[in-house]
Amino acid sequence: MTNVPLTELTNRAREIFQLVVEGYIEDGTPVGSKALASNDRLELSPASIRSVLADLEQMGLLAAPHTSAGRMPTETGLRLFVDGMMQVAEPSRTEQAAIEQRLLENGPIEQALEATSTLLSDISGAAGVVMIPKRENRLKQLSLIRLSETQGLAVLVSADGQVENRVFALDAAVDSSDLEQASNYITGRLSGRTLAEALKVLRHEIASEKNALDTASKALVESGLAVWTQDPAQRPVLIVRGQANLIDDGALQDIERVRSLLDDLENKQSVAALLEDARTANATKVFIGAENRLFALSGSSVIASPYRDGEGKVVGVLGVIGPTRLNYARVVPMIDFTARSLGKLIG
Repeated sequence: MTNVPLTELTNRAREIFQLVVEGYIEDGTPVGSKALASNDRLELSPASIRSVLADLEQMGLLAAPHTSAGRMPTETGLRLFVDGMMQVAEPSRTEQAAIEQRLLENGPIEQALEATSTLLSDISGAAGVVMIPKRENRLKQLSLIRLSETQGLAVLVSADGQVENRVFALDAAVDSSDLEQASNYITGRLSGRTLAEALKVLRHEIASEKNALDTASKALVESGLAVWTQDPAQRPVLIVRGQANLIDDGALQDIERVRSLLDDLENKQSVAALLEDARTANATKVFIGAENRLFALSGSSVIASPYRDGEGKVVGVLGVIGPTRLNYARVVPMIDFTARSLGKLIG
């Protein structure tokens, strides 16, 4: 049974269910009726508790992994707990100060983003992830080089000193002077612009016949720039830290699940696509187990929040990925505060 409304639970069932979930989240093991009977919050016999546990299992909220074991929440049960029962509180002032300090002490924004991923891992005991804002390189120099009669190489030097290469199709009729003219035009006329801006300027000047390039060089400049302007959208940048946190004593008992999760984390393109789902959220979003296809096999959860710049524009997503027994009540407000703090830093 799925989508069980909280109103279907009696007060007794609700309290027992909450204790099972909290116990499972705390140590990752099923909770038995004897342990529940010893809890001061309950004044019930083990037999009465077992009856309620059986009802909760029948409703699809709890499951017994072994015949003689206690119960643990199902993914449906965890969703009910997160949406309707979880009590969250803002991080303490000490915790807030520690988070802000960790972000501020790392200089350039790139280092702050890496620090954020590590911070999220430390907070959650899981893997921290940060999707970096998609920023296009600003052009410093672009050289076009012949590789063969049909292939050319575009060598980009960006304003921050990075050097990258792209292969593009080359007309056999193009000679070395065309390549040199196109390279000189790009560097001299379009330097300092983003690649998209440079391509827009070029096309406008070609349309209005305001440049001195011949037909062959115009085509070279446009193809050399076009191969780069596609790149930022096709290559999301993702920082993942703390994968080692996923391999604890409890995880070693289910090594196949952990191996599956680590394999999923290596597929950064897919992880980034999953995090994109949180970009439009107004607050921190929680994906539990099979609610996301990427981590369905490993039975993992994702807690993610968008972060915004000074103008309120969403520029990226941060969060954690780990087992379904994440401490949601603690981690959700921590991620929310970290997202707000990072947004202030970006400005």
